[in-house]
Amino acid sequence: MSFKLKLVAYFLLVSLLPLGAAAWGLHTIARRSETRRVDARLQAGVRSVIASYKDELERDDKRVQVLANSRGFQRALRQRDKETLRRLLEPNPDLRLQSPFLTVGPTKTIETTSRFRVTSPGGRTLGTLSAGVPLSGSTMSLLSKRAGLDSHDRLVVVVDGDVAAGPAGLAGKRVATRLRPSTVVVDGKRYRTVATSAEQRGTAFALLSPQHGIDTSVSSADQRLLLGILGSLVLIGLVAYIVGGSIVVTLGRLADAANAVARGRLDQRVPVQGSDEFARLGVAFNEMADQLEARLVELETERSRLRETTARFGEALAATHDVDQLLRAIVDTVVEATSATGGIVVGLAGEVVQTGTLSDQGERIELPLTAGRQSFGTLTLSGRGFTLEQKRTAATLVAHSAIALENARLHRIVTRQALVDMLTGLANRRHCEEALASELMRAERFGGSVAFVLADLDSFKSVNDRFGHPVGDSVLIEFAETLRECVREIDLPTRWGGEEFAIVLPGTDLDGAARLSERARTAFERRTILAPNGTPIDVTVSLGVSAFPEAADADNLVAAADGALYEAKRAGKNRVKTAAPRAQEA
Repeated sequence: MSFKLKLVAYFLLVSLLPLGAAAWGLHTIARRSETRRVDARLQAGVRSVIASYKDELERDDKRVQVLANSRGFQRALRQRDKETLRRLLEPNPDLRLQSPFLTVGPTKTIETTSRFRVTSPGGRTLGTLSAGVPLSGSTMSLLSKRAGLDSHDRLVVVVDGDVAAGPAGLAGKRVATRLRPSTVVVDGKRYRTVATSAEQRGTAFALLSPQHGIDTSVSSADQRLLLGILGSLVLIGLVAYIVGGSIVVTLGRLADAANAVARGRLDQRVPVQGSDEFARLGVAFNEMADQLEARLVELETERSRLRETTARFGEALAATHDVDQLLRAIVDTVVEATSATGGIVVGLAGEVVQTGTLSDQGERIELPLTAGRQSFGTLTLSGRGFTLEQKRTAATLVAHSAIALENARLHRIVTRQALVDMLTGLANRRHCEEALASELMRAERFGGSVAFVLADLDSFKSVNDRFGHPVGDSVLIEFAETLRECVREIDLPTRWGGEEFAIVLPGTDLDGAARLSERARTAFERRTILAPNGTPIDVTVSLGVSAFPEAADADNLVAAADGALYEAKRAGKNRVKTAAPRAQEA
């Protein structure tokens, strides 16, 4: 349903209640007014009937007096002249004669007003002459005409609650007589009635008007009222439709502008006319569009700056595995991206990197630098205040930073694993070969000597076979510790492979290397190594020593040391042998 139809329906629904109340009130007033009009007519009719009835009684009273005093009437009564008596009484149907020989006149009257006794000169009663309005339908018709009653009204005489005289359809019916207007049911029909008591006890005049006449008049008024209400509803609906049309046009403009803004056309504006609520709404919409357009420009600028910052941040993270440089790049980038006044990173090892100024005023946020279960410290930012977007940006950058720090940590581990033997903690063979090549290059350029020692644990296989490889690993670790205790800081003890070890001795000649090797052999021989069951393990080591410049290059140096080692093995093990100088052999 369109808004216009909804508005029409709303107006009609809102109008129905007051119009319905007004219709009910007007219906009640119309019924009450019609009822009062009928009641007033009935009361006036009853008064007219009573007046006509009294006039009739007065005329009958005069007639009875004149006739009773008439000599002709008295003579005819003494002579019992029935013909003459009937002839004299015929013009006066309301008079009644009662005599021993003749009774003439109405048998029932509404009320008897005069009664005369006619006597003879001797005092004998000849008859009684009385006057009274006959109790008959013709009398009711006569009184109705004289009273000028409405043709729909019915005049009846009620005696002891029953209709004694009146229209044929009402004769003998039970009627409740009330002095005030009321509605009664007679023979299944409803009448509006007013009754008045005559002087005779138990007898009353009642004037009845069919209720159908009142209902018909009220129904006619209701029809006119209904037509008026329908006309009002049509007018209200038409006005609502017209008003709704104007509202829909204004709302349509607002909707079109809102859709255009939703599609990104922030330059769209609503034409404003007048100063009503819709005009104010249009002004507010235009102001909102202006603010959105300005905000979009600011947002694009901020996004561009953030993209540049993030790009620089990503490049910095990818360019180095130096933790100090990473921490500096992290704090600088996060402070710039969030417009903070300052930031500080406190690492787990106590390192501190700070940018800007940290203030106790404003707002502070703390972000942990964690990647999985690995923690690298905490980043604290200080500023006047941070928006939700800035907090999210800081959290995102910190998450990437933690990953970069974790990568740096893993890189250090991998680098160390590439150069260090994981079991003994000594340099591995690769590191040893690189260090030996570097020292030989230095010695060749600047002069000096470089010694190289190869050591092999004697009968090491029997240790593994007897006690197991874990004990063999413990023996290797003990020998590595022995080498660390015997060498200088500039010397490089190395695990060459398996149970073989090597030592690079910069600035050391053949004799010096032999003395160091003997010191290491003796220290290891004196070292107490126990198996898990407490059994002592006797392990010795044989060492071969060579030196530069006696050996020309790295390969010759290693080969010479290896040859000296095998010489020590053949000589009975647990001893140090030096390689013969190749130059002398030549």
